[in-house]
Amino acid sequence: MTLLGFRQASCSPAENTGLHLIKRADPTLLRQIFHKYASIESETGERFMTQEDLIRNYLGLQPERNYNPVTMKLLASVVDQTKDGKVSFIEFQAFEALLCSPDALHMVAFQLFDTNGSGFVSFDEFKNVFSQMEIHQRIPFNFDCPFVTYHFGSNRKTQLSYSEFSHFLVNLQEVHANQAFQKLDTKKQGVINALEFQKVMTTIRRHMLTPYVEENLVNVAGGETKHLVSYPYFLAFNSMLKDVELMRRIYNSIAKYDPTVAVTKEEFLHASQVFPQVSPLEVEILFHLCTQDKSTGRIRMGDIDKIAPGADLVRQQTEQPKTEVDRTVLVQVAESVYRFALGSVAGATGATAVYPIDLVKTRMQNQRGGSVVGELMYKNSIDCFTKVVRFEGIFGLYRGLLPQIVGVAPEKAIKLTMNDLVRDKVRNKDGSLPLWGEILAGGCAGGSQVMFTNPLEIVKIRLQVAGEIAGGPRVSAINVIKDLGIFGLYKGARACFLRDIPFSALYFTSYAHFKKYFADENGHNSPLSLLTAATISGAPAASLVTPADVIKTRLQVVARSGQTTYAGVFDCARKIWAEEGGTAFWKGAGARVCRSSPQFGVTLLTYELLQRYLPVDFGGNQPEGSKTSKSMHLADLPPVNPEHIGGLRLAVATFTGVESKFGLFLPKFRNPIAKVES
Repeated sequence: MTLLGFRQASCSPAENTGLHLIKRADPTLLRQIFHKYASIESETGERFMTQEDLIRNYLGLQPERNYNPVTMKLLASVVDQTKDGKVSFIEFQAFEALLCSPDALHMVAFQLFDTNGSGFVSFDEFKNVFSQMEIHQRIPFNFDCPFVTYHFGSNRKTQLSYSEFSHFLVNLQEVHANQAFQKLDTKKQGVINALEFQKVMTTIRRHMLTPYVEENLVNVAGGETKHLVSYPYFLAFNSMLKDVELMRRIYNSIAKYDPTVAVTKEEFLHASQVFPQVSPLEVEILFHLCTQDKSTGRIRMGDIDKIAPGADLVRQQTEQPKTEVDRTVLVQVAESVYRFALGSVAGATGATAVYPIDLVKTRMQNQRGGSVVGELMYKNSIDCFTKVVRFEGIFGLYRGLLPQIVGVAPEKAIKLTMNDLVRDKVRNKDGSLPLWGEILAGGCAGGSQVMFTNPLEIVKIRLQVAGEIAGGPRVSAINVIKDLGIFGLYKGARACFLRDIPFSALYFTSYAHFKKYFADENGHNSPLSLLTAATISGAPAASLVTPADVIKTRLQVVARSGQTTYAGVFDCARKIWAEEGGTAFWKGAGARVCRSSPQFGVTLLTYELLQRYLPVDFGGNQPEGSKTSKSMHLADLPPVNPEHIGGLRLAVATFTGVESKFGLFLPKFRNPIAKVES
């Protein structure tokens, strides 16, 4: 069924099409809303909306007192298909259905020009409507140009269908801009000056300009060495703006979807060779424009974003103003407390998951060159695991777990919180983080945790090795703490610093880069990619600091009768080397890697997921890779007015899109000069 030459729009999801269409409005509710705004009632009792009822009262467009009546009539004519100056409920309902169509933006633009409702656009209709546009009034369009002739014929009798006119409209502004260039080139030398270039761009192509581009038009006019704009430069500049999404693709092919990577012009030129539609001049313009506020000669994704025109149809309804948060000291403290709490839960989860491996690692590292009567001897980590289960039961694998959980909460919490805090402080203004900043943040995180780590480690280790002596006395955490005292709990702290600072510096830096590597094309990390990145990062970090971990373990364990005692870090290292050889420094390396990698994998995964699912906006930086790409589905957009239901939720955005996509800016206010003359 068709209505005045148009197919009836449908919002029913088609099978296997993958379309995400908005749900049609309930007819009963739609009629109630229509009657609320309809101010005309016929003799038969049928109600109608006036142009003002529809455009100003219902849609909220042109709310100013001195609104332009011509513009309001043109906008209303899109809905008023009978062109009688009134909108019936049938027409209102048909417009709601039209807005559900995937090509609603082009259909609305077409109906704006189809003023007689025939389903075709004639030359006279095009000329009459386009003459009302601001761009024509400022820089007149030549309706006798070949472009118009090719479409409407030399006698101007050819009429364009919806599909034909849609393509015509896409190229119209480019033709208009070229006409303006030729008109301003009075000497016919193929050049215009910077101010003339600015006038053309801000008048005809202003829908393609971001505030940053508009601000720098004069500065970049003509290139780096001159301020006369040649015709090739003019074409390349417009082409570059039109192909911004292609520029993003080229950047991502180099940066592997990491928006912080700084790309040189040479790298960009090399990567652009596989895209024949991109010329070297466009790349030159891109870099010249993007680096106006910097002197590095390199660009990041954020620089390309500065010049990218806003999304047309969805811009008004997706670009909701972000609530500003005053980053006072109190807010920053609250943010740290929030991170600390989540880090505590994440740390306890990770520690519990890998505690049996940690127990095996500790016993392997404590095993000396000689043997003590009654002491179990282990051939390797697997043998150790087997013997613990055989002689001490399955719960023997969890000896010392309680103090581990109690202690690991503040330990991991302060490590994660400190890493995030320092990373926030050392970021560049553009949000990027230098490599030295990542290393510094990780090192600070490792150093800050020792105040919690050392007491925890020494208690845990003494409980873990207590089961090695058959029939030995039962050891509890309280007894260990009483025996050691406050200062004794920090025995081996130097070795702990020696282990934790390089471990965290290497681990968090690796994790940040692996995280970006495993992110999808939108920079988002799935839970599996987070777990993979965190687990892989732990292997080299844990392995390289194993010697420091062996020294720490030896210093913190009570030497039994016949075992060597150590006076400090260097004394311990010297005696281990002399008595057991260099390989002794790598005892338990396998178990340490097997424990640290999955532990930090589970810990970081839990920490990041908690931040995603228990979000609190403190106005600071969110975890990288945690944001899902903003939905661009029209059905997900919030309505401007609660009474804009069904397809009408997109009415305002669609009218806005007609301007921002095609540059069809209608006058918003009455012309005071014309009013005086009349």
